Amino acid sequence: MGRGDLSDAEWERLRPCLPVSNRRCGRWRDHRQVIDGILHWVRTGVQWRDLPERFGPWKTVYERHRLWLADGTWERLLQQVQAAADAAGEIDWDISVDSTIVRAHQHAAGAHRPAPGTKGGRNARTPGRNAVAESRRPAGGGGAGGEGLGRSRGGFTTKLHLSADGRCRPLSLIVAPGQRADCTQFKPVLENIRVPRTGPGRPRKKPDSLAADKAYSNGPCREYLRRRGIRHTIPEKTDSQAARLRKGSQGGRPPGFDEERYKKRNPVERAINRLKQHRAVATRYDKRRYIYLGTATAAALAIWLRT
Repeated sequence: MGRGDLSDAEWERLRPCLPVSNRRCGRWRDHRQVIDGILHWVRTGVQWRDLPERFGPWKTVYERHRLWLADGTWERLLQQVQAAADAAGEIDWDISVDSTIVRAHQHAAGAHRPAPGTKGGRNARTPGRNAVAESRRPAGGGGAGGEGLGRSRGGFTTKLHLSADGRCRPLSLIVAPGQRADCTQFKPVLENIRVPRTGPGRPRKKPDSLAADKAYSNGPCREYLRRRGIRHTIPEKTDSQAARLRKGSQGGRPPGFDEERYKKRNPVERAINRLKQHRAVATRYDKRRYIYLGTATAAALAIWLRT
């Protein structure tokens, strides 16, 4: 077993959740070998053609990764691992929310726009063995912004928004252009939290409490949290505080702030550090938004398996 490969215990946690048919009247190449190859690529960020031979043909590894991104297999695997942890009482539901800027490599630019009337980044000219992946590929287009790329002084950047539990493990992930404000993705990040139950019952979506920095200190974010009944600790911005004081009694009461709870916001920062230990996450090489999001999801799955 090479460094970074799945251990026997980790493989046994994943094996029951893996698909058993490739829907092409063929047989899968060994799942464990291919997953080890995918995790090696996510961890090192090497070009696909430079994958070590022990993982098998590089194109097989790449196609499996791309197919599982398109049909949601990586997301389902992450949810199953989270569900097992929740059933064992191992999730700390005092969560934190934040975002991080990711530099986009020059190879991330130039995604093909979909042809009119087709579903995918390219057109429908490649039927046959790739038909399943192409038909399930999320629609792209809309230029760089549609693929989660934004302009900044340093060039193309992507912003990865996430929520993390109290044990520094990502619960949900969102990819947006680098110049997009954090508060605009606050609601999608929380609504993407979905931990299934191992038995009957609806998936858990509501945390016990939430901590976030001043980037999320505005009326819509606080109103959304109050409507869902989520206890939260978000510091008030200086300009908001000054405007409230200028209004006197009409400015209302200051929002509640638990200083001790806010000190425990660092798990999301540590979760970001864990994600960025994977070089394919720390630098974006993927042209398509959904592929980069799937790459970050695979990294999050590795974190959950090894924590």
